Amino acid sequence: MLVAERQKKIVEIVNERLSIRVTELSKIFSVTEETIRRDLEKLEKENLLMRSHGGAVSIEEDKGETSYLEREVTNAAEKKAIAAVAVCSIEPGDQIVLDASTTAWYVAKELPDMPLTVLTNSIKVAIELSKKEQIKVISTGGTLLPQSLSYVGPLAERSLSMYHVNKAFLSCKGVHLEKGLSDLNESQALLKKQMMEISDEIILMVDSSKFGTRAFSQIFPITKADCIITDSNLDVEIIKQLEEKQINVVLANKI
Repeated sequence: MLVAERQKKIVEIVNERLSIRVTELSKIFSVTEETIRRDLEKLEKENLLMRSHGGAVSIEEDKGETSYLEREVTNAAEKKAIAAVAVCSIEPGDQIVLDASTTAWYVAKELPDMPLTVLTNSIKVAIELSKKEQIKVISTGGTLLPQSLSYVGPLAERSLSMYHVNKAFLSCKGVHLEKGLSDLNESQALLKKQMMEISDEIILMVDSSKFGTRAFSQIFPITKADCIITDSNLDVEIIKQLEEKQINVVLANKI
């Protein structure tokens, strides 16, 4: 197979599957992993795909990315209540990370102007915090996902690896007691995983509709979360199981 033909096929496979590993592409085309990495580097430069840790992800209109406007109005009351509770656990002098979820944006809106360092991959969060003089904002940079107004990709991941924070405030698409936390978009999942790795304390902010569901890309086992802030609609049995896993569960009342 000619190089150009192989690279064309790689793009087709990535767009069909949304993401794929270098090792799998190496087996499919019977070439070395180094050859595949060179292919991916060339294809990324041509803006045909985006490289991720150990593979590549599609940059076609992302089936996993819901628009920010749509997410803003979905379970908005629950998200605002959860954010208000999350803000109460943030103290002056903290160094925190906020992801690109709408709940994190509500946290940014609710935060008082106090000495604080915030690391984020969200444009919306950064803009909101720019109005507060005492808060130092650090953006990860990276590849922009227009639907979620967030940065992802290798540059964003390398940026996160340079820092350490004492608290991470994250959300995700799926929360499963056995299979763990997951997200629709692989590049977002990789970034959330990195956020969890650089933080001393992990606070998961998810409304009750996320429980019992699984999304495309795994992030971490649920036991990695130190605290889960959710709404009062969460089933009592699920709360009991979470507490048995030594996870602190905080219920937020709608504002």
